[in-house]
Amino acid sequence: MIVLGIDPGTAIMGYSVLKKERGIQVGTYGVLRTPAKMAPHLRLAKLYSGLEELVQHYAPDCLAVESLFFNKNVKTALSVGEARGVALLVAAQHGLEVFEYTPLQVKQSVTGEGRATKEQVGYMVKALLKLKEVPQPDDACDALAVGICHINSAESLAGLARRGRIGH
Repeated sequence: MIVLGIDPGTAIMGYSVLKKERGIQVGTYGVLRTPAKMAPHLRLAKLYSGLEELVQHYAPDCLAVESLFFNKNVKTALSVGEARGVALLVAAQHGLEVFEYTPLQVKQSVTGEGRATKEQVGYMVKALLKLKEVPQPDDACDALAVGICHINSAESLAGLARRGRIGH
């Protein structure tokens, strides 16, 4: 299983490519950045192009994305929603199954604590993926955490299915 993990954002979109094969292997991770002065539709087009390149190069089986959470800043929430829409569009165009996780679910899966700090998430991402340092920037680390969350969730569901508790 190859998972494209996304931490959505218009200015900075975190991404990760993780492969589940005798543990979790890191294909790549990083961020897609758009200039603040660029017109909104051009920023979305730039994100689209970057995601297209990732999908074409790594051929993921699915996309895991952080779901939109309530934000007091409506403008920020709208731009994050637009960035999520771009990621969902790329997934749809490539026939990728999409899985959405709340920030609480991601933190719970990676650290065991739904209210974990960014530092705690970073430390656990580093440890779980056997990286030399905490991935930077935070958006890339968050995208790795989303990918880990999906792999953990998929493994849990597969285990339940094997024991006959779901899937009938």
